[in-house]
Amino acid sequence: MFRAELKQLTDGSILKMEGRLVGEWANEAKSLVLRGPAPKRLIVDLTEVSYIDAVGEQVLQWFRSLGATFVAPAVYAAATCRRLSLPLQTKPVTAKPVYRGVLIAQEGTDQ
Repeated sequence: MFRAELKQLTDGSILKMEGRLVGEWANEAKSLVLRGPAPKRLIVDLTEVSYIDAVGEQVLQWFRSLGATFVAPAVYAAATCRRLSLPLQTKPVTAKPVYRGVLIAQEGTDQ
């Protein structure tokens, strides 16, 4: 299963993902960011991501090209961020969203 939630904040956006960041679902997470206005500041939260394939890695690198910072306290996600040279943020983010978009993969349709 995969879930991506984009929260638009007054000073930027937070993209929180859960599950397996793979294949077409990784590209859908990218399109979730593209649907709205270009974020001033993007934080990608990988706390609940359990697996990332090559397509998912390419999407993470694309987020980095936008200037995103990454939250990855779990060992797997943190190791992936270090291997891909993604900038890690150590401070937790707490802010009230002004807009929220959600993408959920239904059971049996994830890759």
